[in-house]
Amino acid sequence: MENHTLIERLARHLAAAAPGEWQARIEDAASILAILKEPDAAMREAGDVGMWGAMIDAALRERWAIAQPAAEPNEVGGSDEEGEIRLTSDAVGHDRADWVHLHHGQEKDI
Repeated sequence: MENHTLIERLARHLAAAAPGEWQARIEDAASILAILKEPDAAMREAGDVGMWGAMIDAALRERWAIAQPAAEPNEVGGSDEEGEIRLTSDAVGHDRADWVHLHHGQEKDI
């Protein structure tokens, strides 16, 4: 497992009851990572919040390198990482940076 990305390891763990179907759990793993992106008070006290956010962003981008299972013909779409916004299957591109969220301090005027 040490050669697998974090998002793949999470997906495999979530699919423990059906190991052959771990790829179907990638979005669940991404949701967990998105929740972890915002550190709690103990985490903020222990380390570099900016570095933590960059590491989570890198892990989230890795999901695009994992082969996704074939879509069901009656696919109804999904949602953003936080589960707040419903998305249709054609709403998300295949740009690995589509889901990188910049904080206001990181945005630059062009």
